[in-house]
Amino acid sequence: MTKLDIISDPICPWCYIGKARFEAALAERPDHPFTIEWHPFQLNPDMPPEGLDRREYLELKFGGREGAVKVYSQIAEAAEQAGVKVAFDKIDRTPNTIDAHRLIHWAGLEGLQDAVVDLLFQAYFQDGVDISDKSALTAIGAKAGMDPAMLATLFDGENDVDGIRARDAYARERGVTGVPCFIINNQYVVQGAQDSDLWQRVIDELTAEKPQQDAP
Repeated sequence: MTKLDIISDPICPWCYIGKARFEAALAERPDHPFTIEWHPFQLNPDMPPEGLDRREYLELKFGGREGAVKVYSQIAEAAEQAGVKVAFDKIDRTPNTIDAHRLIHWAGLEGLQDAVVDLLFQAYFQDGVDISDKSALTAIGAKAGMDPAMLATLFDGENDVDGIRARDAYARERGVTGVPCFIINNQYVVQGAQDSDLWQRVIDELTAEKPQQDAP
């Protein structure tokens, strides 16, 4: 198998779109070699714990309302082409994602990362759920098959906060400046929300290399 590390943030629209494009390629190549693990990256590591008003955040980030509208119209178009549903009008606040990343980490320990990442993207981009809210995160984890009582206990403390921040910092030290970022076998990097055609070519190349690697 081929290890694929995906560095992302569940409030990153390009991560959501990139995931959809990647999964479209996997559907075309069901015998793909990937073993997938998700890793943390906070788009806004200095975000207050309570988050920011969505409009205020976008105007600060993109230099005013006009810049925000321009950027998000492009994102909405790309999402539609990727078959991804987004409802930006339902998002009232841009959250701090440290607790969402903790949930993804704990889900990985139970083999449930893909399900939790799916549900986080859906909750935020389709339903406008505040994914910094611990009760909302507990419900998402429970829906994926995790124990809600265990999650409530974990969220009551600071379990793995430092570890998530350290992993985020490590990604930046390795040169990751934006997400999504896909790292293949700790050697090759695919940056950004690439089209499914590119991923199909990558899978085909990896599959073609495998017999040579397995040869005596």
